[in-house]
Amino acid sequence: MANNNKPRHIIQLFSTIATNGHLKGFFNGKLYKGNIKRFCVPGLNCYSCPGALGACPIGSMQAVIGSMKYNFSYYVLGIISLFGVILGRFICGWLCPFGFVQDLLHKIPSPKLKVPPKVHSMLKYLKYVILLLFVIILPFVFQDELGISDPYFCKYICPSGTLFGGIPLLSLNPSLRSGLGFLFNLKLSILIAIILLSVFIYRVFCKYLCPLGAFYAVFNPISLYKINIDEKKCISCDICTKTCKMNVEVYKKPNDRECIRCGDCVKACPKNAIKSGIK
Repeated sequence: MANNNKPRHIIQLFSTIATNGHLKGFFNGKLYKGNIKRFCVPGLNCYSCPGALGACPIGSMQAVIGSMKYNFSYYVLGIISLFGVILGRFICGWLCPFGFVQDLLHKIPSPKLKVPPKVHSMLKYLKYVILLLFVIILPFVFQDELGISDPYFCKYICPSGTLFGGIPLLSLNPSLRSGLGFLFNLKLSILIAIILLSVFIYRVFCKYLCPLGAFYAVFNPISLYKINIDEKKCISCDICTKTCKMNVEVYKKPNDRECIRCGDCVKACPKNAIKSGIK
């Protein structure tokens, strides 16, 4: 069943522009370093993008965990948790720039693939492993003699950083290209793989790899923004579940951790039994 996602895509576009509004950076290849760069944006957006006006929440989390020189930053954890408490994975569906990229890629005409349920049920936990290992454990455990650690997820995995940060900076600064090596080739390969897979599998990165999605997923069942089912109207026709591209059994678990609040189920329900919003 087709759904009109135009309003959501318009909001995604404006969110992407708003978080990357330092347009001058795309022309001179220099990063914005103003005061608002200290604040986290809600979605996954590389700090090193020439247009980035704010800090990436995952990059910020790694920075404070991976440095023993400073006290633990309650601000970083607090602001990201606040996003989660209010919106949950609504951020993934409506505000994340890399989520928007995946949505556009999936619109490319091609055969669409659905991961078998048993495989999906296992792979969906991989993003939690990445969150724990690359964002929390490795930066905390492996620090140098100065008490500083590598931002492991950003450095070795993040496709958003490669797309929005690495590629634009390299194209605008030819001098940086001489330093390219295995690490950039690894991250470029990850980006290309995710781009190709996103054409055939809906939001493959969000479903299986994104640590920020894993973090917000923890708040989905308790966030103020919720999906609500009117049991008096619901006829258990399963149309909402068949419509959901995130493999959520909507009428059974409307606030499942995998739900990105895209609203497709709301529009698909023949009985108008599904509502979404802040309750």
